[in-house]
Amino acid sequence: MPTVASAETRARVSRAAGDLGAAAVRQMEADHEWFRALSAENRSWVGLVAQAGITSFIEWFGGDQERAAVTADVFGTAPRELTRSISLAQTLDLIRTVIGVVERDIHDLAAPGEGDGAREAVLRYSREVAFAAAEVYAEAAEARGAWDARLESLVVDAVIRGEADDSMQSRAAALGWGAVSGVAVVVGSTPVGATGAVIGELHRTARRSGVELLVAIHGPRVVCIGGGVTDPMSLAETLDAHLGDGPLVVGPTVPHLFAAGRSARAAISGHTAAPAWPGAPRPVHADDLLAERALLADLPARNALTARIVRPLEEASGGSLLETAAAWLDGGLGVEGTARALIVHPNTVRYRLAGIAKATGYDLTDPHDAQTVRLALALHRLGPVTRATPRP
Repeated sequence: MPTVASAETRARVSRAAGDLGAAAVRQMEADHEWFRALSAENRSWVGLVAQAGITSFIEWFGGDQERAAVTADVFGTAPRELTRSISLAQTLDLIRTVIGVVERDIHDLAAPGEGDGAREAVLRYSREVAFAAAEVYAEAAEARGAWDARLESLVVDAVIRGEADDSMQSRAAALGWGAVSGVAVVVGSTPVGATGAVIGELHRTARRSGVELLVAIHGPRVVCIGGGVTDPMSLAETLDAHLGDGPLVVGPTVPHLFAAGRSARAAISGHTAAPAWPGAPRPVHADDLLAERALLADLPARNALTARIVRPLEEASGGSLLETAAAWLDGGLGVEGTARALIVHPNTVRYRLAGIAKATGYDLTDPHDAQTVRLALALHRLGPVTRATPRP
């Protein structure tokens, strides 16, 4: 039930408002080390909030107590940026301190016989102020979340386009990515249905794994940029459950966010090319899709095929490994047939096949590895690309 305060009590409390505010600030300085560590400007704002709270209580105490406390009456004096300096838990500590000071003194300020009623009014009002504080922080968190989501999308877009400029650097720093190292990009398919909760689920999963994450949905694919990554394949497996069916491709690890364009382009190209390898594992590394990416005129993939396959075969054993690989793949004759074609002993062919696997990492007896080496040799025979292939 509302407490009806007499005119005498209201007058006494009103005259003491300034003293109550000053006493509350002194108590905050005495009780809270983090308050003493605030800047002078922020301490001043907190003092104004405390004084506004006491003034609002006095107005409420002497008026219509059925009316809920108005949030702006208490917190409207301070800038919303103050919520970045003081946490909700700290704000509740301050409210508890201010209410404690008012509750301690109001019994003596009230007219005779009204002390208990005045103290009850303080407790009722403190509840309203606590709810108001929670509302302020909820609104600030919602606004900050929406802004962070917009920044996150802009940073991911810049990474994909390879625009590592000053604007991306400032946006990344605002998201806490200024000094993040060990970056890898994971690209999966967009889940069917509502996608609004997907980004939040991916973020929560990454946090539990101790990994920083930037996420953006680009039509049929979800682009995830992981930071502080030690095992990108493990990261992909962790995120797998929240992504749609289809390929899940992992780009190479790069030192920092500003080099992540290379990882993003490889992962996106691999996600597009992965259907050409029906048996591809999930997740699959973009480097395991070099042949499929080369079919899409991915020039870095084509150059990688030359660097990782053709060049080592040319340089090893005077070119005999390249000759053996070509004979094995083009003839399809097996060990005996390849030996006859090359006029060597079958054991020599077996020895060279092992040498090819050691030099390139590709085993010609594995169908997909053989296909990759076959395409690398075919592209090598076509010669270097003299100009970029026009995009449709």
